[in-house]
Amino acid sequence: MSRVAKKPIALPKGVECQVGADAVTVKGPKGTLSMHALPGVKVAVANGSVVCEVVEGGETKYAGTARALLANMVKGVSTGYERKLELVGVGYRAAMQGKSLNLTLGFSHPVVFPAPEGITIETPTQTEIVVKGADKQRVGEVAAKIRAFRPPEPYKGKGVRYAGEHITMKEAKKA
Repeated sequence: MSRVAKKPIALPKGVECQVGADAVTVKGPKGTLSMHALPGVKVAVANGSVVCEVVEGGETKYAGTARALLANMVKGVSTGYERKLELVGVGYRAAMQGKSLNLTLGFSHPVVFPAPEGITIETPTQTEIVVKGADKQRVGEVAAKIRAFRPPEPYKGKGVRYAGEHITMKEAKKA
């Protein structure tokens, strides 16, 4: 069995985990997340922690995955996840208008991105975007969609990039 799957997940204060026949639901201060049960893995709640076990005669290949997904859900409903993006380029700006993110990225038109359910988008400055939410996968997906509007180009580095992302620059053509 996976070494990852053997480690129990401690439930922080205010977080509840309910195990159903075909789903596991985790409820906390930041929201509620649920996951369908993976085949061959039994999830049990005992002594304030969640434990994943392989069903007798079942395959062990999903045990580590189930434990990692449950750990992400517990962290998401207790503290949440966030992903920071930076806009690099002259005239590149971001602003929130209600529930929509308005981006000026050098196109002839502004790009309007509506925030999905369960995700909050903030713009602390005109060149920073912070995507927050309880679901790690959805936060990453929304950040990737925003980045895809204008990915960083390799010659000047202009575009939308993740905070701390290193862009490998190319040399310009030599005449």
